[in-house]
Amino acid sequence: MNTDVVVIGGGAVGLCTALMAARQNLRVVLVEAHEPKAWQKEQPDLRVVALALDNQAMLETLGVWQKLKVMHVRAYSAMQVFDEIEPAPLCFQAADSGRDYLGHIIENTALTEVLWQAVVAEKNITLHCPDKLEALQSGPDFVHVVLRSGTEIQARLAIGADGAASKVRELLAIETDLHDYGQKGIVAFVETERFHANTAWQRFLSTGPLAFLPFSDTVCSIVWSLPNTQADTLLAQTPEAFCQALDSAFAGTLGKTSLISERAAFPLKRQLASRMRQGRVLLLGDAAHSVHPLAGQGVNLGLRDVRALQKAFEKALVTGGDPIGMRQLDVWARQCYSDNAMAALVFENINRVFSNDSMALGLMRGRLLGLANRISPLKAQMIRLATGL
Repeated sequence: MNTDVVVIGGGAVGLCTALMAARQNLRVVLVEAHEPKAWQKEQPDLRVVALALDNQAMLETLGVWQKLKVMHVRAYSAMQVFDEIEPAPLCFQAADSGRDYLGHIIENTALTEVLWQAVVAEKNITLHCPDKLEALQSGPDFVHVVLRSGTEIQARLAIGADGAASKVRELLAIETDLHDYGQKGIVAFVETERFHANTAWQRFLSTGPLAFLPFSDTVCSIVWSLPNTQADTLLAQTPEAFCQALDSAFAGTLGKTSLISERAAFPLKRQLASRMRQGRVLLLGDAAHSVHPLAGQGVNLGLRDVRALQKAFEKALVTGGDPIGMRQLDVWARQCYSDNAMAALVFENINRVFSNDSMALGLMRGRLLGLANRISPLKAQMIRLATGL
């Protein structure tokens, strides 16, 4: 079959890419191994997304934000960052920039479900699910794709949004720069004794950052980065012992906590593909870049790839009459690679500076947070980076 764009991968980034391309009046084929896990109101997804305002705006233009809002979405209007050695906090308030909130905490399954529903209803998208990529060959004018089912697709553009273990990247033999942090991120939901004040909290510890993200009035989603052995030990402890350790690590900021969900953990790695474009094939999201979760920017970076690609399509349409313009895609690839590589290294260096047991560094970093909190232009710039606006 012939099409304009074939998207490999049906996670949030792949679904958003397919929907965006279809709204550019391009014929799209989406390939995914299985339908996304259904959102369940009574069993929240342990993986949450701190969706930034710029990406919310994109979801609004795609017509899915209103549907997402009726699911479990929590706005946060402040961020507070503090250190275990020198607890002078760095505080951001949405009101400081004339906004009602800085972003929303959203379950990953909720995001993928509303995007999936929109994709299924989109007339310009053909779904191949369940199916998988088997072979891919990029030529000067078309990309030839072979699926496990035997289906062959000829597309003008192929997009790999198939995650950190990308089959598209593997078939193209694109190398990656991989750094294993030797850490795991523990995720869970906890009930807190005190109200979280619609604030996203982050405390830097010598073992790694600990985040409390508001989920409901009395519940927070936690993301706790720890060395592998310590993470495994905490996962094996009783809920009571786990919460005692959690309360100590968070300095009792929100009072005593109670574990109200299962605990899960995922390995923390930084992985950067050496390029995001090879011929008529693009890499987006985790297929191109995986970053440390301390800034909650993983999904946001992937969705920003999609936003930038949308702008490239629109500019190519205006300048050349065809949204799939190689010159604009080349500009897109260079700019996105630069932005994502910079972001990944910034997150890594923040983690390196803050997650160590050096007393001298501890005193310095805490004072830097307090200093940054008093410099209004610097705070304003940091808010713009966090919100994407």
